[in-house]
Amino acid sequence: MLKVQGRIETIQKFKAKGGKIIGVAPYHYPKAIFRAFNILPVEIWGPPKLNTLESKAHIQTYICSVVHSILTYHLKKNLDICDMFLIPHTCDSLQGLGSIFLDFVKPKQKVFTFYTPRGRRSVDIDFITKEIEKIYNMLSELTGQKPSYKELKKHIEIEEKANLVLKKLLDQRLYLDIDDYKFYSLIRTKEYLPAEEFIEIAKDIYLMYKKDSKIEKTPVIISGLLAEPMEIFKVINQKNGIVAGDDLAITGRRLYPPSEGNNPFNRLAKSIINSPPDPSRGDSVDFRVKRLLEIAKKTNAKGVIFYIVTFCEQEYFYIPHIRKRLRENGIKSILIDTDINQELSQQAITRLEVFMETLQ
Repeated sequence: MLKVQGRIETIQKFKAKGGKIIGVAPYHYPKAIFRAFNILPVEIWGPPKLNTLESKAHIQTYICSVVHSILTYHLKKNLDICDMFLIPHTCDSLQGLGSIFLDFVKPKQKVFTFYTPRGRRSVDIDFITKEIEKIYNMLSELTGQKPSYKELKKHIEIEEKANLVLKKLLDQRLYLDIDDYKFYSLIRTKEYLPAEEFIEIAKDIYLMYKKDSKIEKTPVIISGLLAEPMEIFKVINQKNGIVAGDDLAITGRRLYPPSEGNNPFNRLAKSIINSPPDPSRGDSVDFRVKRLLEIAKKTNAKGVIFYIVTFCEQEYFYIPHIRKRLRENGIKSILIDTDINQELSQQAITRLEVFMETLQ
């Protein structure tokens, strides 16, 4: 497996060069704006397998384990390495976390919020453009810097390149001679590495590309927030399967297309607005089903694994409707509930093994 540095090492190296770190909660945000201020966004998706007893004094037990883990990590002072925080309004639970950070369990660092609209209209682009510009102005006031359009454009373009690189990796998954666990361990470094370093890792992954040797395994699609616990990949591979299609929030739903324009804030807004459909954006069932069927056709996948973090309501709302439509189109599916702080249960493993066997 390629050797890559982890979050802590990345943070330490970046700060040693004079940079700042912003800890970012899931999951849409304008990364290029922060890079223009020499601030590296490091995403906080947990971490997994954490004892979250402390967080239960502040939020209900039926809030998802991702939010519990972020708050617990903050209460344990493990996020003190960050210089500031960004909490997007991805869902009601994360909006609540933002309120806790702003008003109740306040960190010493500056806390930013970011609201993404639930639509894809011109008015939604205008709204998110203003949100991005607001962050730029707040960063200017905080740092005393005012990056030019030329500087913003440079970082926008390198982030666009990193997004295209991720898309190519996901599109070519069936030709990459690497197991799913290793593959996702590598592409998830995009959550914290500078874009230019992620692009270099992608080049090494491409060395495993075998143009004339398509991997002959049972292709499946994975959908949900994130693949934690990551042991799910080992179960899939052990049953001669491969994740050929990706509808995860951490990866497939953030394939932001390149955009153009002289206004950098509007350019970033259009890129986020035109990303693949996902529940946090209030997209229709039709839109989501269409994308899943397109992925299934392209990869020849006959099954979809909905790997859903327990209590993630915005994911659950779609599941019955999407599964019904997939069934009508000859695509099987399974729902696996998960808590990122627990091991993958034996019951879940058995259900997944049986599901994989039905696809062969």
